Amino acid sequence: MRSLPSIFVVLSVLAISACSELSSNVRKVTYPPDFKYVTGEELRSNMQQLAYHLQQLDEALAVEAPEQVEQQKVTATLREIERIGSRLQAGQGGANHPFLEDMMPEFVTTVGQARLRAAQNPPRYYWAGRVSGACLNCHTINR
Repeated sequence: MRSLPSIFVVLSVLAISACSELSSNVRKVTYPPDFKYVTGEELRSNMQQLAYHLQQLDEALAVEAPEQVEQQKVTATLREIERIGSRLQAGQGGANHPFLEDMMPEFVTTVGQARLRAAQNPPRYYWAGRVSGACLNCHTINR
């Protein structure tokens, strides 16, 4: 029965240390060097930024006639979406959010293709429309 209090102490110390700064130091040792740890706060912030820029893209493309689309605004918005997506993209070591590892490389590729085609003369916006669809697809699968 004397070991019961010591087990309680050990479990308490482990529980407290898991919630402290120690957990970030443990990750440095236990995860591969190219593992990209994305905190929940960072993920939400980046996803909120993506949502904002996707809304800007949708507004830029939602015009009556294709001639009215502001090409510079579309390409700049796609560049920003690509930058944020690349920041979220996992390395070879994986990520702590599986859908980043599974879907983000394809998303970044889609956005890059959209940006290149939107920058053409004349611009082609088909791929830009697919960018929002790529987000919806990932979020539908990963809910």
